[in-house]
Amino acid sequence: MWEGFPLFPESASTIAGTVDRLYFFLIGVAIFFSLLIGSLVFIFAIKYRRRTENETPRPIVGSLKLELVWTIIPFILAMIMYAQGVSVYFETSRPPSGAMEIYVVGKQWMWKLQHPNGRREINELHVPVGMPIKLTMTSEDVIHSFYVPAFRIKMDVLPGRYTTTWFQATKTGRFHLFCAEYCGTKHSGMIGWVIVMEPSDFEEWLRTTPPPAAPRGLAGERPPLPVRPGESLAAVGERLFQQLGCNSCHLPEPGGQGPPLTGIFGRRITLEGGETVVADETYLRESIINPMAKIVSGYPPIMPPFQGKLTEEELVELIEYIKSLGRGERTTSQP
Repeated sequence: MWEGFPLFPESASTIAGTVDRLYFFLIGVAIFFSLLIGSLVFIFAIKYRRRTENETPRPIVGSLKLELVWTIIPFILAMIMYAQGVSVYFETSRPPSGAMEIYVVGKQWMWKLQHPNGRREINELHVPVGMPIKLTMTSEDVIHSFYVPAFRIKMDVLPGRYTTTWFQATKTGRFHLFCAEYCGTKHSGMIGWVIVMEPSDFEEWLRTTPPPAAPRGLAGERPPLPVRPGESLAAVGERLFQQLGCNSCHLPEPGGQGPPLTGIFGRRITLEGGETVVADETYLRESIINPMAKIVSGYPPIMPPFQGKLTEEELVELIEYIKSLGRGERTTSQP
């Protein structure tokens, strides 16, 4: 009867069991108290009903024990929910080291995905089973939400900033990908698939399957940089870096008009005024499109803004190139 209409999504990631346990615990608590309160309302309505027109209700004296019970027990249950929720939040917010990094750009109405080796996909994401996958996501237009029910992951995808989530698939197969945020009239069509493969099959897919023709929007009058077959994101970013003339100010060593970028990713940067900030993806993106927002101490504010002159794919390529120049010691923890 229920074939083709599952009441609960299958479980296909390492985090799914933890999320399910919290979900069923919340459902169990809600059902227990709903039945308890409903039963008490029914019983008390009968027991304490008014029996005659002249009956006067007896005064009820307060009970300290009863008040302690209905205060302490809900408090303990709320703390258990809070602790479990925080545990799930931190587990889903902290991708393990060595995770495969994939960039996601949401756009009305498609998902554009880029692998580190330059492979691009639209509305499909191929990943190997048993490998942690970190998703760094942004949007070209409005708010979207990357949602894969089988993996129990859902993360908002916002224009103008990066959000991250991660998963590790535990079985091979095809799993539905949705946009969980109403993003326009064709929101329901913004769907796709996550295809989990055996590692050997995934390597074969990377090697042999031709990529789709990725739309490469043009921002401004500059012609788009052609992407060569098999070229990694970092390599494309390096060519773009040179085409834009960034290398004339950002020299490999100190002495240029702009700060050197070698080893900058993940390092704490001192700004004008003494404030510090970690050079993560969000900082690098902001420094490219709006360099005046956070000026590095000791360097003049002469960099032109690239707001509206670069596509989200090009920003990803530049950031991936900067990351390839070396990673500094991250001095703050992930959320």
